[in-house]
This record gives sequence, C-alpha cells and structure tokens, in this order.
Amino acid sequence: MRRLSTVFITAAFALGLPLLAVAQDSDIDKVNGSVRVEAGQHAGTVSTVNGAVHIAGGAVVRKTSTVNGAIELGDKAQANELGTVNGSISLGSGSRVSGQVDAVNGSLHLAPGADVGGKLSNVNGSIVLDNAHVAGGIETVGGDITIGADSHVEGGILVDKPNGWFNFNSRTPLVIIGPHAVVQGTLEFRRDVVLKVSDSAQIGPVKGATVVKFSGAQP
Repeated sequence: MRRLSTVFITAAFALGLPLLAVAQDSDIDKVNGSVRVEAGQHAGTVSTVNGAVHIAGGAVVRKTSTVNGAIELGDKAQANELGTVNGSISLGSGSRVSGQVDAVNGSLHLAPGADVGGKLSNVNGSIVLDNAHVAGGIETVGGDITIGADSHVEGGILVDKPNGWFNFNSRTPLVIIGPHAVVQGTLEFRRDVVLKVSDSAQIGPVKGATVVKFSGAQP
C-alpha cells in the first residue's frame, strides 16, 4: 500500500497535479499561518497554530483544529471533527460534521442545512443554528444560544455554571428557541439565563429556567 501511494505521489509531481488531489488522506500541519483545503479536495488531519483553517466547498477532511484562529467549513464540505481555541467556527450550507464541534472562546454558526452528528459546544461565544441540525446536544457556559426557525436539536441543551477561571463571565446568557424549531431532550440551566421560546416550537423538559413564550419570527 505504501509503495502504491508513493507511485501516485510521484505521478502527481510529474504531471504537475495538486498533491492533495492525489494523496487524499495526507495531513496538513502549520504554525503561524492559515491553511486552505481547496474545493473538492480530500485531506486527513488539518491543523495550525496562529492561523485560520478554510475548508472550501465540497472538500472532505478527517479532523480540523487550530489555536488562535477561525475554522470555516464550506458549503457541502465534510469533516469528522472540528475544534478551535480562541476562534470561531462556521459551517456552510449543507455541510456535515459526523462528530463533535467545539470552540473555546469562539462563536459557532450553522448555516441552513448544516448537520452535526456529535455535540456542539463552546465556553464563551454565541451559538446560532439557522435551519440546521445537531444530533449530540448543545453545551455552553457563557454564550447566547439561538436555535433558529425550523432547526432541530437532539440531546438537549446545557448551560453550565462558570467554574475556575471562567468565573469572570457574569453576564446572563440569552437562549432563544425559534419558530417551528425542535429541541429533544432536557434543557438544563445551571446558572441564570433568559429563555425565550416560540409558541410554535417543541421542546423537552426545562430545568433551572422559566420559559418566556413569544409569537412571530423573533422575540
């Protein structure tokens, strides 16, 4: 198998082809710079420090991580897992992450049709679903959560209490469950939150907060 891969890589250089287009499972590791996987290409683990990661539309990667940088997963792109420290994560329309999506001190945004098979979590930063799906639940400590219209969350929602050096975050998170959204599982709040739920949404049991109903597109 290794010999066959070497032949393919040698042929790629000889023909002037992009290496990632042939060595589909190659890893990309960088320090002090951004990384980009082009549209339709395949890669293994993609990581960087002090830089962003851009996964273009239709690309496929195994795992993506960065420190001090954002992650962008393009439309219809796929990944097994996404994680960042001090950076945001955005999932394009129709994109798919089979495992977890995790950010520390960064916002999370899922465009229409985006799908996360695992947990969606952060410590601080907004979490927004726009007609998107999360199968493994949502967790945060200090972030606002918006489950937009027609979105679907399985595994419930947890807003945990600050702990250790996170105690500095004293603002009250805002949680909005939009029109026709569905949240299956328990909505558990271990700190004070403002919870606003559309009168057309469906939610599971609520622990630690009082539901404030609203009508229309937004509260």
